[in-house]
Amino acid sequence: MRLEKIISKALKQVDEDSYVLSLMVSKRANELSAGSEPKIELKKNHNLKNPDIALMEIAEGAIKLENIS
Repeated sequence: MRLEKIISKALKQVDEDSYVLSLMVSKRANELSAGSEPKIELKKNHNLKNPDIALMEIAEGAIKLENIS
């Protein structure tokens, strides 16, 4: 899926609030960097960075604002 579509889908998950989305992506990317497992299925040889994975998780609804501590 193209990045623009993923961002659009993720924005819908946070009521079009780009500030909240950026905070969520940042927090989740840090969790992934610290060793947290992705909550979505990724291809075996994916070439995605942690912010990309976090954005995809939010877009798919795997991560909600309430889940971010």
